[in-house]
Amino acid sequence: MSPALSFAIAGALLVLVVAVVLLRPLLRESPKVVIGIAVCFSLAAVALYRVVGTPAALEVQANAAMPQTLDDAIKQLQAELAKNPDQPEGWRLLGQALGNSQRFAESRDAYAHAAKLTPKEPDVLVEAAQARALAAPERRFDAQAVTMLQQALEVQPQHQRARWFLGIAQRQAGDDAEAVRTWEPLLAMVDGATANSLRGQINDARKAAGMAPLAAPVQPATPTASAATATANALHVRVQLDPDLAARARLRGDATVFVIARAAGGPPMPVAVERHALSDLPLDVTLDDGDSPMPTAKLSALKDVEVLARISASGDAIPQAGDLESAPARVTLPATTPVDLTIGSMRQ
Repeated sequence: MSPALSFAIAGALLVLVVAVVLLRPLLRESPKVVIGIAVCFSLAAVALYRVVGTPAALEVQANAAMPQTLDDAIKQLQAELAKNPDQPEGWRLLGQALGNSQRFAESRDAYAHAAKLTPKEPDVLVEAAQARALAAPERRFDAQAVTMLQQALEVQPQHQRARWFLGIAQRQAGDDAEAVRTWEPLLAMVDGATANSLRGQINDARKAAGMAPLAAPVQPATPTASAATATANALHVRVQLDPDLAARARLRGDATVFVIARAAGGPPMPVAVERHALSDLPLDVTLDDGDSPMPTAKLSALKDVEVLARISASGDAIPQAGDLESAPARVTLPATTPVDLTIGSMRQ
């Protein structure tokens, strides 16, 4: 067997093992799906070899041990990239694996390498910006992350995730009018249910900027093709205020209650959110795809979510110190029983 073919096969096997480790939680429930994805990853590795050739610095030794765990795969990938760092897809895969392991600072650095090698790839720039936010205190987008998002939009103005994250960064910085200008083009890019939810986020920003709200959304005439899946993954949530906290805290009558679902162990941005008045407590609500503020993230697409409720005196959806929160509840979808949340602690 030629060294070139040996490298291709070894690379495919490495990617196969990494894919299986990453997808291990699905193995029992959907083994065919896992195997299919893993094989596709392996074929992609062979295709990548055919494009870039056989880097001598990544020569695989015949007796090299295959990784058995995600940590082993990460270490092996780090070692290979140390020998040959000019591999953007390798850095991107490393960033994803480190992020899945909650090693956000290292994930940020790996994605930064990938972005440096591919400065014109909008997906990589957005992933690098998101990784910086996940690694930062309070999950905030810093100036460098904002620059990456702007660069992504220069290359691809209709990149939905870049627009969404840039709008969040602008709101975090108090640039509400800029956030409005960033988000409003998304309304023409997304489906009706997502647009209705996004409109609420835009109107929050317009209010903060002293601007008039948008016109009322037009209700869709017919349900979408994914309505059955969205309904199956709808989440019934009951929210109440801790009686002791209610007796001690001085709550403003115009305070806002947010009921939020987000990806478990993932980004802090919600995949479903509803806004209610404090006077509505206790609440009994249903979260579904129609409550998604993110054009590229749907509640029905997730298996595990975290659900929480927060009282905001400012009425702002962005978390702030002094907000009152419930403990997050982890839920596997579809959920057959209601999620009970009690708001009883102050956000630090």
